[in-house]
Amino acid sequence: METCKYTEIKCKYDINWKYFFKQLFVCCGAWSFFFIIGLNLGAPTVYIPQLRKETAVSDEMASWLCSSSGFSAIPSLFIITFLSKHYGRKTIFIIGNFNLLISLFIFYFSTTPTQILISHITSGFGYAACFSNNILIVAEYIHPKYRGVFLAVKSTSVVSGVWAANAIGTFLNWRVIPIFGLVLSFFAFTSFFWPESPYWLANKGKFDECKKSYIWLNGSNDEVFKEIDFLIQFEKQSLNFKFDLNIIVKEEFYKPILISFLLMIQYHFSGKFIFSIYALDIIKKITDSESTAYIGMLILDGITVFGMYFGCFLAKILKRRTLYLWASVIGIFFLFSISLYLFLCEKSLVRENKFVSILLLASFSVSISCGPMILSTSIYGEILPSRFKSLGVILTALLFYLLLSTMLKIAPVIFKYIGLDGAFLFYGITSGLCCLLLVKYLPETKDKTLQEIEELFKRKERVIELEKLQI
Repeated sequence: METCKYTEIKCKYDINWKYFFKQLFVCCGAWSFFFIIGLNLGAPTVYIPQLRKETAVSDEMASWLCSSSGFSAIPSLFIITFLSKHYGRKTIFIIGNFNLLISLFIFYFSTTPTQILISHITSGFGYAACFSNNILIVAEYIHPKYRGVFLAVKSTSVVSGVWAANAIGTFLNWRVIPIFGLVLSFFAFTSFFWPESPYWLANKGKFDECKKSYIWLNGSNDEVFKEIDFLIQFEKQSLNFKFDLNIIVKEEFYKPILISFLLMIQYHFSGKFIFSIYALDIIKKITDSESTAYIGMLILDGITVFGMYFGCFLAKILKRRTLYLWASVIGIFFLFSISLYLFLCEKSLVRENKFVSILLLASFSVSISCGPMILSTSIYGEILPSRFKSLGVILTALLFYLLLSTMLKIAPVIFKYIGLDGAFLFYGITSGLCCLLLVKYLPETKDKTLQEIEELFKRKERVIELEKLQI
């Protein structure tokens, strides 16, 4: 029998497959939502070259097509934070899915770059819901025994969507991409059969409904009843909580939010997502061959997806902090290696070999995919405390989408003025700085309940008080 370090709560959990599949049922709907987001993000990589064969698409318009969805998500975050707090996770998921459905219809019937741009802007609410609400769904609906893996698969779903969009656009017309997305969007409406999040219900004081939801998801054995009692007791203490300026200086408020910021910064400044979206242009510059670029893009996307699923497996057997940091260090090493190799090739000190280039890019993709790409948004969903979750989500999501959109928008400028070698060096340095800070501050969250994780950021006397409450 394993005992939790901070709250003395029993963590043993015998698998009941009936309830495992109920949790999987919820996650499949959430994963399909993330997959659709990946399709939207990956689509510009392949439809822009196709459109350029039919009509003029400027570099400026191309950069807006890649980044507009992220920018349009920013105002929606404020609306979602309000709605999620008052109407629950399930309601926001359904509204967000309707939004994606509408944007996909517009995308399919678009005939000009401007109309496609409108479809991307329309999807802003869905994008905002994906990062701010849907991550919390996976974190709150899933038992700690599976939560880490399920959150990791969530991140993998996005990149799998990017890969699927690139594969479709390589061999078929780009209009097949929104058709695929519509099928997944209809599947995501299985969310009508979900219960509401037990954590949200407890936070709103709806304790009877919370019990029913928790039992529907986890069963009705003695261990589950203990977890329910602890959850309700924990949330009862938060019902009368009033936010004031003195809270800002407390570690339990600012520390998890700042760690979330660091995770988001490294997620984008590792360069992996940027290189996935602009993979075709980058490989074309390196290999000087369009056919090789398409093949290389699909190979690298496939390797990335493999790396992420391999990371999901590692997340089950390794501690999350250990996996995250070691994968980051290896990825940063390859960032510097690629930068040095491209610099030497540019100076004609080394003869460029496309197989070496692809091998280095593949090694970088696997290492970063095993760590930051699957765990940064997963850990963020776990460490934000329930009392400040609305504020923490909106601040972190704002930073995420600002970085996503800005980095996608300025990436062509970075490639143009400092070159690919300079870009890899830039991402290596910034990601390395984030990694150094995370070595010191990143907590371990594996197999801990959300309440236990919240206790990690509180003062020792508060932990002792909670342990007495448990006894």
